[in-house]
Amino acid sequence: MTKWNPVWTCGAVLAVAIAINGCAKKEPAGPQAGGLKKPEILVTLPDYCNTPDAMALLPDGSFLLSVPNYNDPTPGAFIMKVSADNQVSKFFVPPAHPDTGVAGPMGICIGPSGDIYYADNQFSPATPQHSRLMRIVMKDGVPQEAVTVVSGMNVANAVAIRGDYIYVTDTVLVPGSEPLVSGIFRFKVGEEGIQLKSPPAEDPHLIGTIQTFTPVGYGADGLCFDDAGNLYCGNFGDGTIHRLTFDADGKVLSNEVWVKDDKMKCADGLFWDAKGQRIIVADSIQNAVHFVYLDKRIETLAMNGDTDGADGGLDQPCEAIRRGDEIIISNMDWPFEGIVNTRWEKPYTLSVVKLN
Repeated sequence: MTKWNPVWTCGAVLAVAIAINGCAKKEPAGPQAGGLKKPEILVTLPDYCNTPDAMALLPDGSFLLSVPNYNDPTPGAFIMKVSADNQVSKFFVPPAHPDTGVAGPMGICIGPSGDIYYADNQFSPATPQHSRLMRIVMKDGVPQEAVTVVSGMNVANAVAIRGDYIYVTDTVLVPGSEPLVSGIFRFKVGEEGIQLKSPPAEDPHLIGTIQTFTPVGYGADGLCFDDAGNLYCGNFGDGTIHRLTFDADGKVLSNEVWVKDDKMKCADGLFWDAKGQRIIVADSIQNAVHFVYLDKRIETLAMNGDTDGADGGLDQPCEAIRRGDEIIISNMDWPFEGIVNTRWEKPYTLSVVKLN
């Protein structure tokens, strides 16, 4: 039996909103081949965290985790905190959109002031141009309230900040377009109450577009900057990475397909690993995590077959971050046609690969 989810997208991941019900236990992932690392369990999340998504690393080694709960929206949505010693707690309950009655926290990052920004995905056929960028006001390390920064996107997804600007992907910028057109918006940090033009593709905050040609049909997803200030954007459906370069005034000089390689079927969440001088890419389609180096070389860190994740195996990874010598991976487990993961079931997990 299939279940149609009322929300069509997932956080630093994008997927068709068909999740297959059922709790039959899967066989554990097989042995790792070709020198791949075998992931382990970092944490098993509470039952009310059935669809984990994006992460934001904090200076003390803890990190925030957005949980939109697309598989089962009954509990509501949450932003969780995982401490440096891997204790899980509730951090913030995102407010529901007044028109839709739901919250959809996806990409998340920390702003220059310590406030927290997250993408609130609201896309469905009934509610186009309702997705938002939100800011959580912080006081003495405690979240206070969420303020609407931008309204009017279709599929607000990844969020990244560099300098005085915040960048957000809209993974379905032009619904129904063939090839699918998605895009990247840029806003000045500190500006709020921004309402995008309708359609959002005509808004001047749009700094770049991306086309997706594969049947998956979801485009601009994860974002990260390298040390030189170049912006990278994953194309979920095509498994490519775009690179945008800028002049001294912030004007976009180029927007090109930077990496296209059959080793990578999906470019979901991206994370700049400054220590390794590489991008960590979650490949949601293949149950894989890759390193992409600045010379465009791709090294697959971990990859496994269909699994429930109980042994720490990758279970539709949507984002990976580096904490010390650990690669921490969020397993969204929100299956759709054509990917390795075929079933949503417990446990709900974050995996870890230890580099040393």
